[in-house]
Amino acid sequence: RDDLVHERARALVNQIVAKDWEGAIASFDDRMRLALPREKLAATWDNVTKNAGAFLRIDGVEVKPRGDAHVVLVKATFERAPLLLRIAIDARGQVAGLFVSPGDAAGSWQPPPYADANAFEEKAVTVGTTPGLPGTWTTPKGAKNYPAVVLVHGSGPNDQDETIGALKVFKDLAYGLASHGVAVLRYEKRTRVDPAGVRTQKEEVEDGAHAAIALVASQPDVDKKRVVLVGHSQGGYLAPRIARSDPAIKGIVLLAGSTRPLEDSLVAQLRYLASAQPGDGVADAIADAERFRKDVQSPTLKPEDNVSLPSALGGASIPGAYFLDVRGYRPEKVAAQLTIPVLVLQGERDYQVTMTEDFAAWKAALGKRTNATWKTYPALNHAFTAGTGPCLPAEYMKPSHVDEKVIADVADWVTRLAAAR
Repeated sequence: RDDLVHERARALVNQIVAKDWEGAIASFDDRMRLALPREKLAATWDNVTKNAGAFLRIDGVEVKPRGDAHVVLVKATFERAPLLLRIAIDARGQVAGLFVSPGDAAGSWQPPPYADANAFEEKAVTVGTTPGLPGTWTTPKGAKNYPAVVLVHGSGPNDQDETIGALKVFKDLAYGLASHGVAVLRYEKRTRVDPAGVRTQKEEVEDGAHAAIALVASQPDVDKKRVVLVGHSQGGYLAPRIARSDPAIKGIVLLAGSTRPLEDSLVAQLRYLASAQPGDGVADAIADAERFRKDVQSPTLKPEDNVSLPSALGGASIPGAYFLDVRGYRPEKVAAQLTIPVLVLQGERDYQVTMTEDFAAWKAALGKRTNATWKTYPALNHAFTAGTGPCLPAEYMKPSHVDEKVIADVADWVTRLAAAR
C-alpha cells in the first residue's frame, strides 16, 4: 500500500512538472477538482517556479500513514531553493490535498556562535496526545528553578526548528536561550504531523500550545512563576488568546506578532513585493489575494464552505470555519486585557509584519502598561536575522542566525520576570 501511495505522489509531481494538467487533475478527489482546477493549478505552479526557479529533481519521498489515508512528503530541489510538497492521498488513492512549503535549505546548519553546547542538554518529548507532537526539551545543565519558554510557530506546517529556507529560527532560540539559563520547549506543528481534523486555528495552533505549556509547568525544576509563551508571527497573533485561557502562562513574548488577519497581511505583502520586484504575474497575484480576502470576509461565509487560498499560498482549499474562528479577533485588544507582562519585539526591515501596521497597533493598545516592554531592531527581518536594504524572500535562503541581541533581550526579560509581576 505504501509503495502505491509513494508512486502516486511521485507521478503527480512528474505530471505537474511536465505541465500535464489534465493528467494531474485526474488523480484529484471531487473537492480538489473544485479547489484547484486546471487554470488555477497551472497558475499556482507558475508562481512556485517564479519564486524558486526551475524544478531540478526529487530528492526523497516519505510516506506517513494517517488512518486509512496517507500524507506524502516530497522533498524537491529547485534552481534557487528546496521545497517540500505535501500530498494528502485518501483511502481511495485520490489526491485530497496539495501544499507547497519551503524545504530545508538548512541541512548544513551549524549552531550559532553564541550557543554554548556545554551549558545545556536536550531530550526528545511528546507534546499532547491528540495527536502527540514530537518535540525537544532543552534545559540548562545542572540548574534548578529555572525559567522556561514554549515556542509557538508562525504560519504554515512548520517543523520544531521553524526551518525557513536556510534558517532554523527556533533552534537558534533554543540553543541561545538555554545558553543563558532558560529552558525551551519546541515541537512540530499540528499541521505538519497530522493535518486531518484541523478546521480552525484552535486545532492548528492553540491546542498544541496549551499541551506544551502543561508539559513545561509539570517539570520539577521549572520555576512556575516564570513560564512564558513565545509566539512568532501567527504564534504572536494568537498568543494573547492562548494566554487569556491558560493561567499557567506568566508572560508572553511577541516576536513579530501580527495584529492583522491573514487575508489583510497577504494583500499588503504582495503589494510590497510588487513594488520591490515588479514583473509579470504580479498584478494577477494581487488580484487573486484580493479575491481571497473578499471570500474570507464575506458576510455569508459558513463554516462548511471551502475557501481557496490564493496561488501565492499554494491554492489549497480551507474550510470557512478556519477564518470564522478568528473573525473579529483583535489580538492587541485581548492583550490589553491581560494582566501578565508582555514583551514585544520587532525587526524594522520586516515586510510581513510591519512597524507601521502591526507594531504600532501593539504599542497603541499596550503603551500605558507598566509591564509592557518594546524593542525594535533596525537591521532585522521577519526571522530576526540581519540584512541590508529592502528585505526580499531570497534573504531567507542565505545561512544566518537569529541576532544575538534578540537572544539576550528575551533571556534577560524572562529571567527577571518574577520581579516584574
